[in-house]
Amino acid sequence: MSTSTQADVNITKYLSANKERFMNELFDLLRIPSVSADSKFKADVQRTAEFLKEKLIAAGADKVEVCPTAGHPIVYGEKMVDPSWPTILVYGHYDVQPADPYELWNSPPFEPVIKDGKIYARGACDDKGQMYMHVKAFEALMANDSLSCNVKFMIEGEEEIGSDNLEIFVKNNKEKLKADMVLISDTSIISNETPSITVGLRGLSYLEVEVTGPNRDLHSGAYGGAVANPINVLCQMIASLHDENNRITIPGFYEKVQEMTEAYRKQLNESPFNLDEYKKELDIADVRGEKGYTTLERTGIRPTLDVNGIWGGYTGEGAKTVLPSKAFAKISMRLVPDQDNKEITELFTKHFKAIAPKSVKVEVRPHHGGQPAVVPTDSVEYRAASLAFEEAWGKTPVPTRDGGSIPIVSLFQKELGLNSVLLGFGLDTDAIHSPNENFGVFNFYKGIETIILFHKHYAACKK
Repeated sequence: MSTSTQADVNITKYLSANKERFMNELFDLLRIPSVSADSKFKADVQRTAEFLKEKLIAAGADKVEVCPTAGHPIVYGEKMVDPSWPTILVYGHYDVQPADPYELWNSPPFEPVIKDGKIYARGACDDKGQMYMHVKAFEALMANDSLSCNVKFMIEGEEEIGSDNLEIFVKNNKEKLKADMVLISDTSIISNETPSITVGLRGLSYLEVEVTGPNRDLHSGAYGGAVANPINVLCQMIASLHDENNRITIPGFYEKVQEMTEAYRKQLNESPFNLDEYKKELDIADVRGEKGYTTLERTGIRPTLDVNGIWGGYTGEGAKTVLPSKAFAKISMRLVPDQDNKEITELFTKHFKAIAPKSVKVEVRPHHGGQPAVVPTDSVEYRAASLAFEEAWGKTPVPTRDGGSIPIVSLFQKELGLNSVLLGFGLDTDAIHSPNENFGVFNFYKGIETIILFHKHYAACKK
């Protein structure tokens, strides 16, 4: 960090003196299994919200509260110092993905450990580690009387299951959430040598399908070959959703896809990326995707359809020769501008039912979704983020599009009229949503530093 002013010197000393405490607090947070998707963890989700409330109060926030919703609570707090100052709304989430399968973890998912400079735990990167950087950055600014922006925190517990109740909260609390911009750390950078800022996110349509054949499991010898096997049928239906060029076959699916110019595609592919290293890290012989597009394009500017889980019949130890009554799959579609997640869900539902043979019944159950979002790169907010990276990392960040989804970015644009800055510090190798999720110790501390600098530069840019 630059030491051009006494305030910078004091903050640098404060961060150094409190490094161990910051990490210990993060470990305490990571130990709480705040899995929003599984009701057996409901009390732990609530406990995590209370933990964050205590830490925000200790950091110096006012009006801190755990706001109940129809699902998991939202933690809110603020520090409004001067109405003439710009106001930053910090968004993050404290819920995490299920840790299953536990046996694939090298250490227990809710007992954080540091190995090879990385923090291993569920939520280390997504999003507890990244969200908590903002709490500690705010604490450091408050402790050194260096706050230059008003700050509001809104930290939810349902991001991993669609943020349905956050939308209700935002619509009902527009005055409370009034701000100049939203600051989010829930994305990644290209590498620690090449920092980047995410300027685009894909949308999401997530659903579950059920295929039913006979009214009960049958003996596969007595009925096999005469009665439709729902698993066989489901696999055939899923296989038909892509053609030989790996394009999605749902009628109307690409109708509203925003095609990127050749100039933009060229710029996107100039981002540092080594295909051989990519394949080696994943232990795959080759990549696969929509014909005519590079890996960076496939994961950033093209829509996708993937099966996230499939099951049915007997999966226990040993053999049981049954022709199952039912088969199931969970399917997600990542969307790009200008696709609408509700329209895509309807198109999928209509098509999937239409391709089912008469020998089975099909049910499609939508779960959650979100709209794609693009944030401007010519704004004051983006300039402040770029300057923060330049000062902290010594390099100008590269604008990139992320393949993941953060549905609330489009929600904030629509309901609050606010653009977001996606100031993430994760890496693609952090194994989020997978066993052995991790987050770099360097990234955690450097993230705190960069967030502090964003406050400084944003206040200066807004003058």
